Amino acid sequence: MSKPKLIVISTGGTITMTSGQGSKGIAPTLTAADLLNAVPQIGQQADIEALTFSSMPGASLATSQIAELAHLIQQRFDGGIDGAIVIQGTDTIEETAFLLDMLVADRKPVIVTGAMRGAQAAGADGPANLLASVIVAGSPQAAGRGTLVVLNDEVHAAAFVKKGHTGLTSSFISPNAGRLGLVSEQRALFTSSSGMPRLALSRPGAWPDIAIVKACLGDDGRMLDALPGLGYAGVVVEAMGAGHVPQCWAPRLSGLAAKMPVVLAVRTPGGPVFTNTYGFPGSEIDLAGRGLIPAGLLDALKARLLLGALMGNNETVEAIRHQFMRFSNLQA
Repeated sequence: MSKPKLIVISTGGTITMTSGQGSKGIAPTLTAADLLNAVPQIGQQADIEALTFSSMPGASLATSQIAELAHLIQQRFDGGIDGAIVIQGTDTIEETAFLLDMLVADRKPVIVTGAMRGAQAAGADGPANLLASVIVAGSPQAAGRGTLVVLNDEVHAAAFVKKGHTGLTSSFISPNAGRLGLVSEQRALFTSSSGMPRLALSRPGAWPDIAIVKACLGDDGRMLDALPGLGYAGVVVEAMGAGHVPQCWAPRLSGLAAKMPVVLAVRTPGGPVFTNTYGFPGSEIDLAGRGLIPAGLLDALKARLLLGALMGNNETVEAIRHQFMRFSNLQA
């Protein structure tokens, strides 16, 4: 039986970082080929093409670069590659994986991985994460599941994965869905058959600026009034509880929603935005009546990316609302 043909693309991140002589801390130095050469078992799993796309920390990646990366992956898929592994910094994995999930329209698997510890650290997790990612990317069961995040031998869906800790190798979690599977004895085992919504959006011609504004105790919302003048084209409100903001925010949000799309997400780690329970001023029912779009189970970070991609494709407000509804109804 022939081995799958995979491409491993490195953008940088902790997994590529080492400390130079006399340096203060670690920084990206290793290439994709360097990382693969450190894990000889990978050659037993697949035929690998190595590509270094960039060499930077995850916090410095831009949406335009991820869109370019998605285009590159689709080109490789069209050329016969069976799966792709993207290596990057863990700071933004939850965002870039979701963006790739939107922009790569293919059943072939895209895996995003990285490391919580640098390459020279005791117990460095990068080699194990890379091997697990290759195993998942080469698994027939991974096909059609969209972009997946693989770290700590766990498999997560791009739509719901979050970085849950600053340092633990078990950092990545999916509060609203749980993990999709795991890697054990050199095999990918999928423990969930639930389908995730697939969006398959075209690559936006331009990325509009989308703000995230977080509601907090005692804030009067004056920042909302400044957003149009600052050049923002849309906003995601990260609301309290089930989708609530201070009462004084409500009229400000009415005015803002008349000028631009406003999406309502929640700041809680788990649970959806409510739509039909609370009716006080500033509640989810009140805000929906003022034109805000519920984000469903998407958190603010991912809601921002979806809104930006849809606006970049010149979608109407109703089309935007429909796409967000898919993360309330979990229609695959």
